[in-house]
Amino acid sequence: MKKEMVINSSPHEIRIAMLEDGELVELIVEGADSKRIVGNVYKGKVSSVKPGLQAAFIDIGMERAGFLHASDLDHDDSEEEEATSGGRGGGGGGGGRRRFRQIPDIGNVLKVGDDILVQVTKEPISTKGPRLTADISLPGRYLVMMPKGRHIGVSRKIDDRRERVRLKQLLQKHRSDEGAFIIRTAATAVKEDALKSDVHYLSDLLGKIKTNGQEVEAPALVHEDVGLVVALIRDIFKEDTARLLIDDKEDYNRLCTYVKNFAPELKNRIEYYNGDLPIFDQFEIEAEIKRTLDKRVWMKKGGYLIIEPTEALVSIDVNTGRFTGRRNQEETILQTNMLAAREVARQLRLRDFGGIIVIDFIDMENEGNKKRVFNELRHHLKRDRARHKVFQVSGLGLVEMSRQRVRPSLLSQLSDDCPYCTGTGKVLSMETMSNRIERLVHRIAIVTREKRLQIQANPVLALYLLEKRPEQFRELCRTFDLELNVLDDASLHVEEFRIISLGSGVDLIAEFEKKARSGGHR
Repeated sequence: MKKEMVINSSPHEIRIAMLEDGELVELIVEGADSKRIVGNVYKGKVSSVKPGLQAAFIDIGMERAGFLHASDLDHDDSEEEEATSGGRGGGGGGGGRRRFRQIPDIGNVLKVGDDILVQVTKEPISTKGPRLTADISLPGRYLVMMPKGRHIGVSRKIDDRRERVRLKQLLQKHRSDEGAFIIRTAATAVKEDALKSDVHYLSDLLGKIKTNGQEVEAPALVHEDVGLVVALIRDIFKEDTARLLIDDKEDYNRLCTYVKNFAPELKNRIEYYNGDLPIFDQFEIEAEIKRTLDKRVWMKKGGYLIIEPTEALVSIDVNTGRFTGRRNQEETILQTNMLAAREVARQLRLRDFGGIIVIDFIDMENEGNKKRVFNELRHHLKRDRARHKVFQVSGLGLVEMSRQRVRPSLLSQLSDDCPYCTGTGKVLSMETMSNRIERLVHRIAIVTREKRLQIQANPVLALYLLEKRPEQFRELCRTFDLELNVLDDASLHVEEFRIISLGSGVDLIAEFEKKARSGGHR
């Protein structure tokens, strides 16, 4: 499988696309006004402690206070970890394998007004502030350093026993007097000098953080993690990546300098793009980005997915669509579900959905086929850098899974709630609105005794009233001896309207509701 990274950099936005065999599988977007803060270290001040939640809220100088759970306080050094490499983690598993430890009562550890050094582990999402940890970790190219601890862990993805022993011995030889270390997957077969250099870099960085932490007053930024592009180079751009293309000369030079110092073997894989077409058009990425906002995703052979993100979970429905197959129904369904398993794994990475995900594959009778589809999904999810957990097919034929949420989904980054439907995806039909207006005019005519009325409505609704409902409103005029006209007002929402007295200019809806509340009309 050929892996490539394509970076489009502009003064207002950086977009990083990851391709596998020419297909877009991940997209990370960072605007100039929304720079990532994951990895940043802050000196915070405890603003409130919630023993019932086993959590505290920490003021780190941002709009919303950060959330610190008791389980994210410093942990015991006696733990021995066999961890995945840092960042967003490996497929299927959690972080490290740790011995059971007692989570302290947060009320006994923190008090309001206390200063505490914390690190951001999750970006602010929706109405939630950033997720914090007091168990700080500093990633390098080959190592992750944790200031509080003494143990050495090795990435579980390094499965060669002799290599694990070699790396531990080298690290033990050059490690500093303080701090625990995790050896990352990227350290496989690395030379001693490179590992030694990483130890020195992280030890110096820890010294600067400690000094800064003592000098500043909370709340304050103590250490800013490297920018998005360099962070991805550090965490993702490895030997299995064929090339990296970037269209900004300054960022290209910056990357070359970083790679020259920390991973010189990768320098020849970085290319500056200066083609005539914009870089994302050249690789057909721009068109794919537009499709990430669609809820219907077409697959090969005519099947499709319906992806519906909600507040509670993301639901994915699989449909055969135009695919009828050439054999029996079970074979057609199996082929559709197998294609869907691959596409679901890609879409989860591309759209960066987190939390609970429910996948409704097409029902299959054969238990062996169910297992094949489930295994296909797990196989393709192994490429996902976000931690996830997948559960077997339920009695209702659903596959339930969870996926790590590190930052807002791509959908929330690229879009805002519709001002008409406020995010529901629906507005009341013209027929429903017309019936509502008709009933209200009827009631107002009885209660207020007004004879000259004007309906002010959005132009679409006003046109519907005049063209589709003239007879009903003529009947109202005859029944109550009314003079009634319709005026379009483009400033009104499609579900909003007013009924105004032509004599006094009074808003009769407000007048009617006032009388109804006071008991004037029953």
